[in-house]
Amino acid sequence: MTEAALARPALTHRRVLLIALPIVLSNATVPILGAVDTAVVGQLGLAAPIGAVGLGAVILSALYWIFGFLRMGTAGLTAQALGARDGAEVAALLSRVLIVAGLAGAAVIALQWPLFAAAFALAPASDEVEGLARGYLAVRVWSAPAAIAIYGVTGWLIAQERTRAVLVIQVWMNGLNIVLDVVFVLGFGWGVGGVAAATFLAEWAGLAVGLWFCRDALRAPAMRAWAQVFDRVRLARMAVVNGDIMIRSVLLQGVMVSFLFLSSDFGDTRLAANQVLLQFLYITAYALDGFAFAAESLVGQALGARARSALRRAALLTGGWGLGLGVALAAAFAAGGPTLIDLMTTAPDVRAAARDYLPWMLLMPVLGALSWMLDGVFIGATRTADMRNMMALSVAIYAAAVFLLVPTFANNGLWAALGICFVARGLTLLARYPSLERAADG
Repeated sequence: MTEAALARPALTHRRVLLIALPIVLSNATVPILGAVDTAVVGQLGLAAPIGAVGLGAVILSALYWIFGFLRMGTAGLTAQALGARDGAEVAALLSRVLIVAGLAGAAVIALQWPLFAAAFALAPASDEVEGLARGYLAVRVWSAPAAIAIYGVTGWLIAQERTRAVLVIQVWMNGLNIVLDVVFVLGFGWGVGGVAAATFLAEWAGLAVGLWFCRDALRAPAMRAWAQVFDRVRLARMAVVNGDIMIRSVLLQGVMVSFLFLSSDFGDTRLAANQVLLQFLYITAYALDGFAFAAESLVGQALGARARSALRRAALLTGGWGLGLGVALAAAFAAGGPTLIDLMTTAPDVRAAARDYLPWMLLMPVLGALSWMLDGVFIGATRTADMRNMMALSVAIYAAAVFLLVPTFANNGLWAALGICFVARGLTLLARYPSLERAADG
């Protein structure tokens, strides 16, 4: 990489927005794809194909989610190498990511039988649904290397502020998937197998476009400087960073899963209402991701350059935008929340229950903004041990809040415990933030 490629403009609001907005738009395409998958299969007029596609997609999403650390770890490490003007390491990181993704994807393919057997044991379905789902998985599993590699390529591009490329990848991949869904299912009559084939081809096509955006690095000699690519110190650091992120993510997922499990104690109606309201949280997370990803890139570059003032400005700028967006989302949910609930469910009792707990959705975007934004800051700084440890502490605080609040306040107590968990994540990470600035001085 040339000095010009490594140079960056001044840190301004415009620069933050140029990084963040394409990610927000990119994330908006994700739920659209899921809706089209369901709608296309729904045209078959049978319940089993819908259930099979939903079950198969959930199994693979959960499996691939384990490898989400590859995006976050790659973003932080690449941003720091960029800030240190180490173009050779930036290219070598791409090599490492592609090798790890290839090996991980091959492992998923090789272990598909026990992995899918375990998944069906945990989530049993009717013989018809399971049979169709197994057929779906048998096709889609062959794009595992591409799906996992896209995580790493995305993180590598985000670190360099190339989020418009990430947007193109997502729009291309999801758009192609939608077109192929229609052709294969409604045109060729391939049913569930057609949905699987569409996603299989779209994921490989998405990786191809991603690699095209990486073409300059792919031609760089540093991509094949195997002594650097397989440097034991750098590989060890990559393993530690990714391992910490994976543990932190598992703990976070445990909180969300336990929230739903505990919701079931309050009856089917409140369980369904909580599931509807969680979609508000997912919308919030997708929206704030743009500014959290901007923090990953800008903080990582500042730390790599040992520029304390730039690190602080990056954290303040991205954090300010994230908090502002959280407040804007809370206002939007106050105005449009009832309408959004009605769009997601037609059951009168679920609608009524969701409206009862809607005020929590006016708090959650604000209560969670600090934790979401500091996640981006700490990922960029690759202070993943702090993320892991503060997440563990926050889970303990969440468990204590559940124990104290739920017996008295029932579902309101459960929502309060989740809000307390968000606040605990934000405040514990904030307490560790000064050490990031001191590291930038070193």
